[in-house]
Amino acid sequence: MTTNNTVLKECTLNEPCSYIAGNSQTIHYKVIQNSTNKQCEALILRGWRRFGQMYFRPVCSNCTACESLKIDVENYLFSKSERRIVRKNSHLTTYIRHPNMSGEHLELFYRYHAYKHHTRDWDAPKIDPKHYRASFVNGHGDFGYEVLYFERDKLVAVDLIDILEEGISSLYCYYDPHYTHLSLGKYTLLEQIALAKRLGLKWIYLGYYVQGCQSLEYKATYSPLLELQGRPEENENPSWSPLH
Repeated sequence: MTTNNTVLKECTLNEPCSYIAGNSQTIHYKVIQNSTNKQCEALILRGWRRFGQMYFRPVCSNCTACESLKIDVENYLFSKSERRIVRKNSHLTTYIRHPNMSGEHLELFYRYHAYKHHTRDWDAPKIDPKHYRASFVNGHGDFGYEVLYFERDKLVAVDLIDILEEGISSLYCYYDPHYTHLSLGKYTLLEQIALAKRLGLKWIYLGYYVQGCQSLEYKATYSPLLELQGRPEENENPSWSPLH
C-alpha cells in the first residue's frame, strides 16, 4: 500500500460500544491529511471507515461482532419491491457534487437525528457547523461526494459517499423524517448500486454489520454480499468471502 499522505495523528481508544449496549470497544484511529483515492480504498478494503480526515476501525480483543460487508454490484439484481421504491421516487431531482455545508444541511441533519432519537433511542442530536464540516466535508479529496435529493426545491435527503477505484464506499445518509413513506434510506442505497453499475464499479462498501444491532441489520438484506476475513494490516492482502 502506497503512503504518500501525512498521518497527523494515530491512536487507540477504549470507549463504550456504539453498537452493543453494555459492551466496551477499542477503536484504532488515524487522522490523515490529503488522503488519495487509492489510499482511501486500501484502508476501506481492510475494514476501515472514513469520517472527514479521520479513519477508524474496531480492534476489540474479545469481540468480533463488527463485520465489514460489501455488495457484489455486478451480480446484484433489483427485486420487485426495490423497483417499486425506485419508481416511487422518480419525481425527485438528484445532484452530485463534492461535499458542502449549508443551513439547509444542518437543519435536515438535526431533524433526522431528533427523529431517530425518538424512534430508535439514538443519542440526542449534536450538530454545529464545526462538527458537521469535520465529519462530512473535510478530507474528501477528489473522491468524496454528496448526493442531494430534492422534491421540487426542498432538500429531502443527503447521501455521503466515496467513489473509489473499484467501488463506492457508503458513508452516511440522512433524510427528512416527514418523507418516510418514500423509503429514502433504501432508495439512496439502491441509487448507489445503480450508479456503481453505470460506472462499471465492482462493490458497494457498506461498512459494519452487527447482528442484533437494529440500526445495522438492514445491511444483511442486500445480496450477494462479501465479508472481510479477520483484521488485515496495511501490509497484508485483504481476503473477502461470500456471506451466506
